[in-house]
Amino acid sequence: MKMSFDIANKVALVTGANRGIGKSIVESFLAHGAKKVYLAVRDLDSTKELVKQYGHKVSPLLIDVSNAQSIMAAAKIATDVQVVVNNAGVLKIAAPLDEHAEASLTEELNINAFGLLRMAQAFTPILEKNGPAALVQLNSVASIKNFAALTTYSASKAAAYSITQGLKESLGPKNIAVLSVHPGPINTDMAAQGGMTEIAEPTSVVAQGIVTSLKAGDFHLFPDAMARDFQGAYQSYADNIIEADLSE
Repeated sequence: MKMSFDIANKVALVTGANRGIGKSIVESFLAHGAKKVYLAVRDLDSTKELVKQYGHKVSPLLIDVSNAQSIMAAAKIATDVQVVVNNAGVLKIAAPLDEHAEASLTEELNINAFGLLRMAQAFTPILEKNGPAALVQLNSVASIKNFAALTTYSASKAAAYSITQGLKESLGPKNIAVLSVHPGPINTDMAAQGGMTEIAEPTSVVAQGIVTSLKAGDFHLFPDAMARDFQGAYQSYADNIIEADLSE
């Protein structure tokens, strides 16, 4: 069953809110009437520009998704949150036979997959209390298709996508919508790191897509041109396997 969620007049929390897709999500949420957005970052000074621009509508909040204690401390402050966007992530260039592949995968799993688990476990009681609510997870087309030079990143995002599916089943009965976002190359530092800036699309396509997909009650969002190519091939599988009730 689809769960529609309108960002207007809601309190949001966005990890990695100081730049890239996270910053664009903050801007889009506020443009669509969000009451307040917690800017969840590792360096509070990095939010000065957003605070100067939006004033009391934003609230800097210290969160390091690799640290469970940091997340739990933040959850004791942000008790009014109604939507959590888990955007913070890390990418390492690592093919499977690279010497540093194991170290890269360990770091990426810690942030991209375990970070999601930590955020969900800490904030689910708050979202349930303040519901109807939503949890948004930034995954990637790399969660569906492994790219050799990004093998460990792809593996970490595949793990995060699997966890996101589990959260959809677990949080639905708690009146918490879950949205899994699968961008292709987006114009961020991460795209530059992966050498994909020439085909990258603006961060706004992801941010606007999140607002639209939450309102539509969708589980998957493929926001850009490359992602929509994936969606065209993947949609039948998603409808008949990922989102289907196979218990019937």
